Amino acid sequence: MTPPPDAPGAAAQQPERTRVVLAEIAPRRGENPAGPAGVQDVLLRGLVRAQLALALRLAVVVLVGLGSLPLLFSLAPSFGEVTVAGFRLPWLLLGVLAYPFLIAVGVAFVRLADRNEMDFAALQRREHQPSAPPQRREIGGERR
Repeated sequence: MTPPPDAPGAAAQQPERTRVVLAEIAPRRGENPAGPAGVQDVLLRGLVRAQLALALRLAVVVLVGLGSLPLLFSLAPSFGEVTVAGFRLPWLLLGVLAYPFLIAVGVAFVRLADRNEMDFAALQRREHQPSAPPQRREIGGERR
């Protein structure tokens, strides 16, 4: 049991206080704790570029996939006259089947965007680790 603070032996048993100054442990102005700013900027620009390219590619897929159908039906009216299960083909394709197509494109976008972000995170981790000598791999039974 510890003696009360006003007891005669209490001062000797209390631990010594440590003064913490945040300015001493904080990074200096201009220092990036995650690494050199130039490398981080290049990696981040690469991620943004990859995400933009992915979005544009999938937008082209949607525009070609859904935008070509009205063009097809106007250039070849015989396709517009086809009936499937009592529905005309334009109504079936544009009114019903377009939604599963859009959901599939959305799921593909999310998965591919996550893959881009995982690659970005792996590059960042590799950037912060000290460089190690290259690993030797065995190819066809021989070491290289």
